[in-house]
Amino acid sequence: MELIAVKKLEAWFGVFQALKDINLSIQENEVVALIGPSGCGKSTFVRCLNRLHEEVPGARVAGEVWLDGRNIYAPGVDPVGVRRGVGMVFQKPNPFPGMSIYENVAVGLRLGGVSKRTVLDEKVEQALVRAALWGEVKEILKRPGTSLSGGQQQRLCIARALAVEPPVILMDEPTSALDPISTAKIEELIQELKTKVTVVIVTHNMQQAARVSDKTAFFLLGELVEYGATEEIFTRPAQEATERYITGRFG
Repeated sequence: MELIAVKKLEAWFGVFQALKDINLSIQENEVVALIGPSGCGKSTFVRCLNRLHEEVPGARVAGEVWLDGRNIYAPGVDPVGVRRGVGMVFQKPNPFPGMSIYENVAVGLRLGGVSKRTVLDEKVEQALVRAALWGEVKEILKRPGTSLSGGQQQRLCIARALAVEPPVILMDEPTSALDPISTAKIEELIQELKTKVTVVIVTHNMQQAARVSDKTAFFLLGELVEYGATEEIFTRPAQEATERYITGRFG
């Protein structure tokens, strides 16, 4: 079933057009990897899926993004409400400073009106279990989130995103600051997550895209050059530019 439908999406930073006429569809419980050289529009595209792009001064968006049957750019739609319903994990782990491990996960639930301690306890534990972190932190939940290792911090940020049970999680190069062991744990986690959520991941790592994703989108100069099943994109790309990028002959 289609979860996200992007139609004629365009985005600008001032007069610079970062995205041009993007159209694609993402199904429930898929992992979609976005690949392409630096500055090609991947991160901008991801930030358009939760209305973060417009937070940049001078930035604007045109077109439609349908999420779970609703156009998030329709008049009257609250962007803050949109962001609450879409999980986001950034390149560098960003646990909230001054907050415990527990409170880092609970913060979104509290903002959503959950205040009963037993409910918070249950949902925090569930999120940490799903983020493959519960076994490592269950005895130290009162410690600061920033006291964890880099890989643990990133899984804490994933738990924080999962706690509010969003239908989709956006990941912008979530392993680029991590060591190989932590990267492998995040990749395993992505595979487990797709049983419950849809994941859109920006990555510069071609092998990572091939390992974790069901579909791959290749962006170049703000345009979507090719989009399809990952195996097809990596073994039988339809566009010459895609083949050149994947084989390292690009540029």
